[in-house]
Order: sequence, then C-alpha cells, then structure tokens
Amino acid sequence: MALLQILAYPDPRLRKIAAPVAAVTPEIQRLIRDMAETMYAAPGIGLAAVQVAVPRRLVVIDLQDPEEEGGDPVKRPFVFINPEIVERSAARKVYNEGCLSIPDQYAEIERPDRVRARWIDEQGARREGEFDGLMSVCLQHEIDHLDGILFIDHLSRLKRDMVVRKVVKARRERGQAAIL
Repeated sequence: MALLQILAYPDPRLRKIAAPVAAVTPEIQRLIRDMAETMYAAPGIGLAAVQVAVPRRLVVIDLQDPEEEGGDPVKRPFVFINPEIVERSAARKVYNEGCLSIPDQYAEIERPDRVRARWIDEQGARREGEFDGLMSVCLQHEIDHLDGILFIDHLSRLKRDMVVRKVVKARRERGQAAIL
C-alpha cells in the first residue's frame, strides 16, 4: 500500500467530473487500499478518488472513532464505486464540514439528513442502502467531489470568499504559491 498525495484547493483537477469505474480490477482494488491508507493517515473520514488525482467514481468512508475500547479499531472503510443518490429526504440538517483538500477550513453546510444510494462494492456486487446523520452528509460530500463540487460551493459568495482568503493566506505563510 502507498500513501497518495491529496490535491489541495485550488487545483483544477478537483473540478473535474469523474468517469465511472468500468470494472473492479486488481488496479481498482489497489487504489481502494491506497485511498483508505491515505484517508487514515491524513486523518479524515472520507476520500474521493478525484482528491488523489484519479478521475474515477470511487469513494472510501470510515466514521469509526479511533479511541474505541480495546485499542486500535479494525479499519474497514465503506467502499462506494459509481455511487449515486437515488432519493433525498425533505428533512435537512446543518453539519460543520471540512475537507482534506481544503485543510483547516470548516463551514456549516445544510444538506438532506437522509439519502438512499446505489453503488457497487469492492467485490463488484450491486448494493443499495439508506444513510442518515453523519454518514449521509459524508456520502453527499464525497459524491459532490466526484461531480467537481467542493463543500465551499454550498456557501454564500461572502462566506466562500472568506474561506478562499484564508486558504490563500495559509499557502502564503507556508511559502507555497497562491495560484487561484
């Protein structure tokens, strides 16, 4: 397994729409393992393939609490290949979201509280399920990535501009080019 580089905003590859995964091949399974390792090392709770410069419709998510009883938890991420949301609840909820591609920036985002989704799992089986709470939010956030949408796109222009200014300032302080 290998740690992958997570693209940082404003990298234009984050805005690309991901192509479907044609088949669950050994290369896709290796990518799944590498993405999971990268997500855990970051640390994060979700990662889309586009965030590691692979424009494919693939997401890994793990909401486990790392401080579970009995030592380290067994790391088994949910794997969503070609995920699609087929139903959204009318009920909405606000969550404080962040993103591995926009480090150290958080904002309250309102999304449907419950979704029904279809996807293919890591063995190639078709699956469907309903998710609520944080899992629903995380899945919607990661599917947004697959469609070239970032969580800051859900903010008002004023709030989005504030986040972008903070990102530019942080890049400048780290000595990185502030390409926007």
